[in-house]
Amino acid sequence: MDLRISSRTVGDRRVVVLDGQADLGTVPLLQSGLAREITGAGRATVVVDVDGLLSLDDVALGVLLGAAATARDHGGDLEVLTTSPRWRERFRATRFEHAVTIRDHIV
Repeated sequence: MDLRISSRTVGDRRVVVLDGQADLGTVPLLQSGLAREITGAGRATVVVDVDGLLSLDDVALGVLLGAAATARDHGGDLEVLTTSPRWRERFRATRFEHAVTIRDHIV
């Protein structure tokens, strides 16, 4: 399966919706998609909605961490949106939630 990336604006936040598989095979697409959205957002917060993902491997988690650092370097931020207990547990177990804000709704 492939990774599909779409985006929309909700209030003052850019929401990037991921659907499919975020893994070693789709990392280039994930990196370029997030970089484009972060660059376009300027100093705003980019929210990445992961509820549509079927898989999220360690490499993709690293890409999300790198994207958060890039957003902060540009004066913005990156947050992750999920209502999935599966992804919430993954973020807790990997301590990802200590580096990136995890939300269950767009603020």
